[in-house]
Amino acid sequence: MVSRVRVWLNRTYAENVFFMDQLRRNPSDRAVEIHATHGDADSPVLAAADTAELEPEGLSPAGYVEYALAQCRRRGIDVFVPRLHQSAIVAHRAEFEAVGTALLAPPPEAVAVFQDKVVAYEAVQAVGVPVPPWFRVRDADELLAAVEELEAGGHRACFKPASGAGGVGFRMITRSPFSLTHLSGFPTPYVQLDLVLDALRRSEEPVDWLVMPRLEQPEVSVDCLTGPDNRVRLAIGRVKNGRRRGFTLQEQWLEPARLVVEGFGLHYLSNVQFRMFGDTPVLMDVNTRPAGGLHQLSLCGVNVPWLAVQLALGDDPGTVTPPFLGQDYTVVAGPRPLRPVSIPQQRPETEAPLLPAVPAPAQPGSVQRGAALPL
Repeated sequence: MVSRVRVWLNRTYAENVFFMDQLRRNPSDRAVEIHATHGDADSPVLAAADTAELEPEGLSPAGYVEYALAQCRRRGIDVFVPRLHQSAIVAHRAEFEAVGTALLAPPPEAVAVFQDKVVAYEAVQAVGVPVPPWFRVRDADELLAAVEELEAGGHRACFKPASGAGGVGFRMITRSPFSLTHLSGFPTPYVQLDLVLDALRRSEEPVDWLVMPRLEQPEVSVDCLTGPDNRVRLAIGRVKNGRRRGFTLQEQWLEPARLVVEGFGLHYLSNVQFRMFGDTPVLMDVNTRPAGGLHQLSLCGVNVPWLAVQLALGDDPGTVTPPFLGQDYTVVAGPRPLRPVSIPQQRPETEAPLLPAVPAPAQPGSVQRGAALPL
């Protein structure tokens, strides 16, 4: 009888309910049981998991590592996919291996390079990957100088935190004065330069922003599966152009992505994002974790989450070529179940309470898990 695989996802994005669905629908005869933890009792990943707990708040990175090791021992975790405190966790890989848990994450040196976008841009330039012009700014004078230089070159300036993920903090600069026009319709990412400069001058703390030109579409996110030998097993680009999405295997996108993941040892799952600067594809960002849209590659006939778990367990799938590229598509939202009730946040010094099971949405040909929601 083939043993089950126990996988843990910690405080991950809501979209990773689809990552979990794909693990369960793997093409092998191995059962997958999923453990999830989160700080939000209403996260859909908790409802989608076989077992789930609330995470303690207020732990330092070192404290979180101890918590994670205890989870792996107590839950018998075979593969841990860390997002929260990834850099601290991967620095203790040997300790996780000692309790029988494989980390589905790059080594600490690779994670460190891509925590800071300035360090990352300097590093990838050195291996021949094009990047856009950029300026690191910490105060109002530096921001104004960067914006004026970009505008003199005919570019629209934007900024984002030098360290961050998921587009949090991204804004585009406009010189149009604030007016009622900006209060009609939906909020936009545009901010008035004079308001930003005023806020910076009134702030007692410096910022750490990356200022760069607004890059144009298409945006291509290359999802990569890479072995611990630094060799890419699979690379597929997801193309975003407005609402329209599609896939690509064009080398103008895949070649620089391979340079990044192989050159810096981004083992297992990573995501390398590009946009256009004029006629040139340039690096926009690198994620050392599975992308939220990774499940979309199922439209190309590949189950990448399961391939990654196989690789983490030492079962190398070898070079994987998608059997086909899916047709163009768009992304729409759909309902997912939540836990029946919110539960109190655990205290750091106590063991996290076990959350009751809730069924994940039934998939064609799948078995629905958990108890029925109360009426």
